[in-house]
Amino acid sequence: MTRQKKKRKIDLLFITSCISTSLVLTLIGLITLLLLTARDISRKFRQEMTVEVILKDDINESQLSSLNMKIKNSPYCESLTSITKEDALKEMSEAMGTDPSMFLEYNPFYASLNIRLKEEYTVNDSLTLIARELASAGGVKEVTWQKELLDTMNDNIRKLAIILIVLALVLALISLTLIRNTIKLTIYSQRFILYSMKLVGARWSFIRRPFVKRNLLIGLLSAILACLAIYGGLKFGISREPWLSVLLEKRIITTVALVVTATGLLITYLCALASVNRFLRMKSGELHYI
Repeated sequence: MTRQKKKRKIDLLFITSCISTSLVLTLIGLITLLLLTARDISRKFRQEMTVEVILKDDINESQLSSLNMKIKNSPYCESLTSITKEDALKEMSEAMGTDPSMFLEYNPFYASLNIRLKEEYTVNDSLTLIARELASAGGVKEVTWQKELLDTMNDNIRKLAIILIVLALVLALISLTLIRNTIKLTIYSQRFILYSMKLVGARWSFIRRPFVKRNLLIGLLSAILACLAIYGGLKFGISREPWLSVLLEKRIITTVALVVTATGLLITYLCALASVNRFLRMKSGELHYI
């Protein structure tokens, strides 16, 4: 009867350890997911970043051809799109729902060249130099890019990264404390067995082995539960908001799963090691007063 109660108690501690550890790992996984997503959103925005070169009405064919050639041969150009005055008028008419030229009796828009930049050039310092170089070319009226949006995005991503990293560190400390206390509680009930094994000359590595294996199993099971919870949460979110499907990219999910699994195994291993060593260092009298 006593043995059954003891076994039930140990099983309950095992389940409790798995649940508490999986909750912590789920939070760590979500933070990793947010960090990866923020980086991907930034990269995607940079890849779509364009510089608009507005052309003068009196630009001649020679100037336009020379400007096109200069841009296409430049190291910063990923692709180049030419928009005529007529294309600009049609696009704006569709957006506004009316044709401005009907009231003004002339086309108020300018022809332009849209340059999609390579990602490494989508920073304000490079953009300023590119704009200055293009503005000095013949036939160019103005060079514009989304400077304010780029600044805002960079600032927000920088702030978000700092907040998430600080939160991750705080969660790591909390998780270490929580998991360490849970493991300590598991080992506490067997502290006298540990002491007896030490008395008969068993090596510390031999004594630690079953506890380390048990807690590595807890870490692995907790990581699996955390990954399933994150994946299930994402699937549910996608059913409500389809745009969240970008979060289920294979690379992102694989990275999150690896981080969660590695963190679960590392934390439970270190905590088991520290807890067992603590009891092994104690003398016989100390074991009765903890």
